[in-house]
Amino acid sequence: MDPSYSQADAVAYLEAPGTLCPGEGARRIDTHAAYVFLAGDRAWKMKRAVRFPYLDFSDVGQRHAALAAELELNRRSAPELYLAVHPLCRTGSGAFRIGEGGEVVDWLLEMRRFPDDALLEHVVERGGLDDALVLKLADTIAAFHETAPPSVGQAGHTVIEAVIQGNRESLARYPELFAAEERDRLVDRQLLLGGQWSALLDARSERGRVRHGHGDLHLANIAVIGDEPVLFDCLEFSEALATTDVLYDLAFLLMDLWERGLRRQANGLFNRYLDMSPGDEDGLPLLPLFLSIRATIRAHALAAQGKASDNPQPLVARAQAYFSLAIGLLDAPPPRLVAIGGLSGTGKSTIARIVGGELGRAPGARIVRSDVLRKRMAGLKPEDPLGKGAYTKEASDGVYREMGMLAARALEAGHSAIADAVFADRAERDAIEGTARDLDASFAGIWLEAPPATLQARIEGRKNDASDADLAVARLQERYDIGELGTWHRVTAAGPREDVAQNVRALLRE
Repeated sequence: MDPSYSQADAVAYLEAPGTLCPGEGARRIDTHAAYVFLAGDRAWKMKRAVRFPYLDFSDVGQRHAALAAELELNRRSAPELYLAVHPLCRTGSGAFRIGEGGEVVDWLLEMRRFPDDALLEHVVERGGLDDALVLKLADTIAAFHETAPPSVGQAGHTVIEAVIQGNRESLARYPELFAAEERDRLVDRQLLLGGQWSALLDARSERGRVRHGHGDLHLANIAVIGDEPVLFDCLEFSEALATTDVLYDLAFLLMDLWERGLRRQANGLFNRYLDMSPGDEDGLPLLPLFLSIRATIRAHALAAQGKASDNPQPLVARAQAYFSLAIGLLDAPPPRLVAIGGLSGTGKSTIARIVGGELGRAPGARIVRSDVLRKRMAGLKPEDPLGKGAYTKEASDGVYREMGMLAARALEAGHSAIADAVFADRAERDAIEGTARDLDASFAGIWLEAPPATLQARIEGRKNDASDADLAVARLQERYDIGELGTWHRVTAAGPREDVAQNVRALLRE
């Protein structure tokens, strides 16, 4: 290659009016490893000539290979966005051109541009990540993971240990930001937890839960296009780094939401994912470790961006905040079990969603909902209708047993749990309370109640919900003999849901 070539010259050419769009200059976005140019209806990416412990783009051939891989891999989840890879050439006169003609000095990835405000991070900033979008997001990620190729012969513990050790090296590049004693304490604790769960990590790998996933699944790498979440900009430069436990892939997004204080959304995403992917229930103990590792990666990636920035201080501050988050995510408050009962229409599931992210360690309580379990045990998705013949006493007993088992599994993993069901029968209430008692965990029973007219109105207004309860069910439940509630707390559920949730919070603080 011409030794006089400078990426700075190429950047100036690509930014210039008319280069990428007639009569329009490009808007440039810098990351620690790439330049992105936005112009017209296209986005163009050029890899920066940088080298880090985990990637090397210092050679033009390496940059070409990375962009070619990026095109192929991202077509798995966003084929409509990723178009082609083009050479950036330099003619004998020294002029640049996109496409054949001259010496190839760099490479560009051409992508279809989506609206600037479509990034999920912008949706979040304007308060648009509601429960419905959280469900779509979880379903999209779960479906993507199910089609991602599993690794062959790669031990799950080995994969995670390598990531942790790589983070140690990356953090050490910035001793002025991350004190040696603190970073060693964090990494050593992560290694200890990885060793503690090595058998589980390896077992999940053997079951095909280590897959070539997205690898960089955070808020800025998801777009909402036509109300549908689209995953893009996956990690392309290292198949090894992108091939991990699917819950570790999910953990980047969960951590991103948690860091922004969006605990309800993080909790909802985590619970829906497990509802849609029951084979990952056993991975619950791994999530705090996975979240901490992801926060560590954020910390040193932001430190790298800060070092290359003309205005490093905001990036440095964020890097240090993520480092502190990585430490805090390993904290383990005592787990607790909360049961939320009440007749259909009292808002049990809504209240569980509101308070779930506030209970226990990140990403909040595992919410085990009887309506979802009933569908799952029948081989259906949560919103699929289930015939009334499936609502037998025997079937319901099986659902409550499964709910108790999953709640116990969460408690044993050090996580809090919420059991969401009608709990009209005293034996059902005693059984779930016994689950907590057997594991020496604290227990709170919440009984929601509202007038029949309120319940019926809410049932009639339901759309796309896991519950199959209709007005006939509501009228039948009016005749239930609930009996003595014992230690359970009665909570009026007729008012606004946030008011009800606030009353429940107050009881849980007692």
